[in-house]
Amino acid sequence: MITKSKELFERAQRSIPGGVNSPVRAFKSVGGTPLFMTHAKGAYMYDADGNRYIDYINSWGPMILGHAYEPVVKAIQEKATQSTSFGAPTELEIEMAELITSMVPNVDMIRMVSSGTEACMSALRLARGYTGRNKFIKFEGCYHGHADAFLVKAGSGVATFNIQTVPGVTAGVANDTLTAPYNDLAAVQKLVDENKNEIAAIIIEPVAGNMGCIPPVAGFMEGLRSICDKEGIVFIFDEVMTGFRLATGGAQERLGINADLVTYGKVIGGGMPVGAFGGKKEIMQHIAPLGNVYQAGTLSGNPLAMIAGYTMLKTLKENPAIYKDIDDKTEYLHKGLDKVLSAGNTPYIINRFGSMISVHFSDKPVTDFACAASANNTLFNKFFHAMLNNGVYLPPSAFETWFISNALSYADIDETIEKTAKALNS
Repeated sequence: MITKSKELFERAQRSIPGGVNSPVRAFKSVGGTPLFMTHAKGAYMYDADGNRYIDYINSWGPMILGHAYEPVVKAIQEKATQSTSFGAPTELEIEMAELITSMVPNVDMIRMVSSGTEACMSALRLARGYTGRNKFIKFEGCYHGHADAFLVKAGSGVATFNIQTVPGVTAGVANDTLTAPYNDLAAVQKLVDENKNEIAAIIIEPVAGNMGCIPPVAGFMEGLRSICDKEGIVFIFDEVMTGFRLATGGAQERLGINADLVTYGKVIGGGMPVGAFGGKKEIMQHIAPLGNVYQAGTLSGNPLAMIAGYTMLKTLKENPAIYKDIDDKTEYLHKGLDKVLSAGNTPYIINRFGSMISVHFSDKPVTDFACAASANNTLFNKFFHAMLNNGVYLPPSAFETWFISNALSYADIDETIEKTAKALNS
């Protein structure tokens, strides 16, 4: 049967590379035709053929309160009547910065940008300018956007497409990028010892979400913090996924670890295109125009993105019980999936941290990218389509975490668990 989504995908491929504007959306990993969405509300998305799906992507994280959250929608509508962009400062940017610094431990100053990629790229440039060093350490399977330096052994779409050597990324850039397995402190120490006084930064997803959900093992983050303190290395938390999702103070608060710089993405804009990087004043004051590390953006602090983010973050700050609600719902889903999956003969691992969760068809713990890559991801692809056919929309890759929204009801979760059992038997 020719669906509307199939017609749209065929049409899109004539004018858009691969028919999509971000690679993972193409369903290349899982196979089949990507679904084109028309609208979403609460916990549900609706495709061009009118099918409803329980959503476990939530725009890759930011829809903590659900799709089309009414106060955010109204705030955007009202702000749009005043103009969609100024290219000049507004009081709202100050209010947003003050709100974020009041919520997040260890962030004295913050600079708004337009995406998570831009935030990570800028934070790394700042760390290099601050330290006078060029090299940095990232972790295999962690994705920090598509800036050249971050595409070495990256997760997310790069892992999905198995592109570990990216054309267009020069050897010089790659040589300054040092990689270690996630959760392997000894490997990090070895790199530091081999590159004494050359490493500007260590950047990490404090809870990995781009190789499935992979939490840090006990002592790993504390060990990294200690290495950075000892060696004068800037410790960067990429909280594009975890910021304001795991707690009002993000992963820093949840893990009890202070980073030197923190990056944010779409979460701080309620799903609007936005990003930010912030941290200690001692480091942030090196950014132009205060310092000589240059960073700029015409749309930085865009009023629509700022009002959307401000409205959502203020809601979260004033209602911290939301975090317990979504954590409880994620735990309920975990227990239900565990019960269904344990009834079968297929090995599996469920990883969960806060409102992030993923299923890996593996017979051993999944603690890094190598473990995630060695799982039965062909089976995951079949599972994905079986769930999709039953009205449950999961990330179209085994290398992506699922995100829970507070709009998700226990009835929705029960339906998901029931359909998981049906999918496994199909």
